[in-house]
Amino acid sequence: MQFVTAGGAAIPALGFGTYGMARPDMLRMIPAALKAGFRHIDTGQIYRNEAEVGECFQASGLRRQQVFLTTKVWVANYPERAFAQSVDDSLRKLRTDYIDLLLLHWPSDAVPLAEQVAGLNAAVQAGKVRHIGVSNFNRALLAEATRLSVAPIVTNQFEYHPYLNQELLIDECRRLGVAVTAYCGMAVGRVFGEPILKDIADVHRKSVAQVVLRWLLQQEGVVALSRTTDPARVASNLQVSDFELSGAEMAAIHGLAQAGSRIVNPPGLAPVWDATAPSHTRPTPPSAP
Repeated sequence: MQFVTAGGAAIPALGFGTYGMARPDMLRMIPAALKAGFRHIDTGQIYRNEAEVGECFQASGLRRQQVFLTTKVWVANYPERAFAQSVDDSLRKLRTDYIDLLLLHWPSDAVPLAEQVAGLNAAVQAGKVRHIGVSNFNRALLAEATRLSVAPIVTNQFEYHPYLNQELLIDECRRLGVAVTAYCGMAVGRVFGEPILKDIADVHRKSVAQVVLRWLLQQEGVVALSRTTDPARVASNLQVSDFELSGAEMAAIHGLAQAGSRIVNPPGLAPVWDATAPSHTRPTPPSAP
């Protein structure tokens, strides 16, 4: 298993995402993911499936130290009076006495950022959380969170796929020593019809999904979340360490970025996003040797 290290955390570089999964899918997919070899499970309070993660983990027979659990505090729980209780609720649902990585799910100006970050740090100090981070933060908010926090901010989780150029935000993460956790890597299925990705996949005798995951993981400091409700695809999504994309192939995938390709942009939650600078050329990937 490949790991990304940041702020003292060793995060399994390939995680299994659970956004939007209801109980029947969770009860099928989490056991399949753990059996296939996933050791990083990502959930969140607002996903309403932390309990299924805990149930499936407990039934797996794996030791607690073998599975890295990430969850996220929902914005309604940012006030000091609610934050600690929400963490306790997450621990109970996850059936564990500690969370490996706890994130602020979205920025919110309803509660001062200092109060939000203090809630994260209090959870660390109480021994309930090993590592902390943020999600969907822009560069300015990320820099401010790292300045305010005693414990290292180890990751910023945000949308990142071949069509969305996140170079500015990624560079800021690296400058601050913060790992990137990429979600929505398949651009809600858009990548599967992309000719450039199909051609690269054919060269390596891999699927398009494997190529996109490899593209993400081959970038410095990037953790990729893989999400599927098809048990047959779980194992194949893990098989991305036995090939490497060339520099030209990496550039070709980066070149797919286009304006207007952001998918996740909820009103009232999304910050003022950093500018993107998509390429206007689409390089042709090299032919098979």
